[in-house]
Amino acid sequence: DREARAASSFGSRLSGASGAAHRREAPMRRLDAVVVGSGPNGLAAAITLASHGLSVRVLEAAPDPGGGLATRPLTLPGFAHDVCSAIHPLGVGSPLFEALPLARHGLRWVHPLAPLAHPLDDEPAVIVERSLGATAAGLGMDGSAYRGLFAPLVEGWERAIDPLLGPLPPSATALHAARWAWLGLASARRVSDASFVGRRARALFAGLAAHSIVPLERPPSAAVGLVLGAAAHRVGWPFPAGGAASLARALVSLLEALGGEVVCDRPVRSLLELPPARVTLLDLAPAPAAALVGDAFPGRYRRALARYRHGPGAYKLDWALSHPIPWRDPACARAGTVHVGGSFEEIAAAERAPWRDRVADRPFVLLAQPSRFDEGRAPPGRHTAWAYCHVPPGCTADVTARIEAQIERFAPGFGDCVIARSVLGPRDLERHNPNLVGGDVGGGALTLRQAVARPALRLDPYATPLPGVFLCSAATPPGGGVHGMCGFHAARSALRRRFGMRVGRRPRLALGARLRAVVESGILSGCLPPSA
Repeated sequence: DREARAASSFGSRLSGASGAAHRREAPMRRLDAVVVGSGPNGLAAAITLASHGLSVRVLEAAPDPGGGLATRPLTLPGFAHDVCSAIHPLGVGSPLFEALPLARHGLRWVHPLAPLAHPLDDEPAVIVERSLGATAAGLGMDGSAYRGLFAPLVEGWERAIDPLLGPLPPSATALHAARWAWLGLASARRVSDASFVGRRARALFAGLAAHSIVPLERPPSAAVGLVLGAAAHRVGWPFPAGGAASLARALVSLLEALGGEVVCDRPVRSLLELPPARVTLLDLAPAPAAALVGDAFPGRYRRALARYRHGPGAYKLDWALSHPIPWRDPACARAGTVHVGGSFEEIAAAERAPWRDRVADRPFVLLAQPSRFDEGRAPPGRHTAWAYCHVPPGCTADVTARIEAQIERFAPGFGDCVIARSVLGPRDLERHNPNLVGGDVGGGALTLRQAVARPALRLDPYATPLPGVFLCSAATPPGGGVHGMCGFHAARSALRRRFGMRVGRRPRLALGARLRAVVESGILSGCLPPSA
């Protein structure tokens, strides 16, 4: 039945295709550090600590490590779908991941022919190429304006990305990021109105900025559009070969090579359940963190965490397909990611709706088609696709038909390609990962206040009032995205406050002697067979 949903339950769809089982918890002994949660930030924190010679154990409630980095046969056997995160421009562009020898642990980035496509009604789609000039050439009258807006950001990427993905206050090198910050503090509408006059460039920028999950009339929605647009030209919008879980496996493998350990199927409900350690890092959203620590946090800090605001939820579909998506404009097949939403005004209306507790009639749909470029995602001749839209937090409405109607609008016959589908609403996503509160995949609403006070207004946002306890989730600076920098900076704070080690802000220079020794010893190069 081409219209049938995958028959298995939510629990069974999230099982299977798991990585190798991780070790059982070792006997009780005093550790240097315990990390609760094995998402990309938890693993990044653990690696940073282990690279400085500390004993580290990561505890994960789920059967497999990775948090949002999960790949499962959600529809049918042989179809590999990313449960949460899928496309990782800030992963390949992360100063931390770039500094780690993850390729030696099996990580391979897949770059589609084009990072992004944005189909439009009755005219060719906008295609974002790696080349800034080629992209500008497809924007007609706005080509020069697009080049002028993004060229300084693309050319200054290396100097700007460290301070942009760092904590406050920024370092002296943040002067290189001044243009990003100045424009980013504006709304997407304001930047678009000031920069573009044509429909094509305005629609493209709306789709980029909509990743902020805030209305396009609000700041700092422009910041997300600028960063993601520049990333497309500088580092691309790739994904890990085999699925997002491949990145988790590479991080775990590196941590184990450094002497750290990951223990799965180990839920933690209280600090009293943790093994003795000098520091504890929580890769948890504010509400789960407060529940775990309880009254050990002072009342004022607990109230600050309770005020932390989460954004809209995600309503996500995965499809097993008999054929590739039949885009009306065949150029869309060249892109790993497709923004399905039409004009600036349509996307703006769609992104306002969940903030008004409504589901848009025509939602803005973010779609990925990885099997176009990664053949191992589906059986021969078959394909996978993944898409979601933003809905009110915890929304229980069935949005499937609205999402598929948007795709059918630009790809007539899409429905005939569907063999099976998986539906994950906001509550399903939160059950899979309690950090996705209400289905919020961004780690918290990106309001101006929470861009600065994340999760609370403190000079060191990673350190809590409870000595030895630190936060390292996406609720800390620099916020959402698969980049690991929240974990890296939280580990820096712990190293300085509890171990007297001063570690610089730049990962390439800041990672410890243990990592350098392991790399130089050749241990890492022997972790995988030559063909890996």
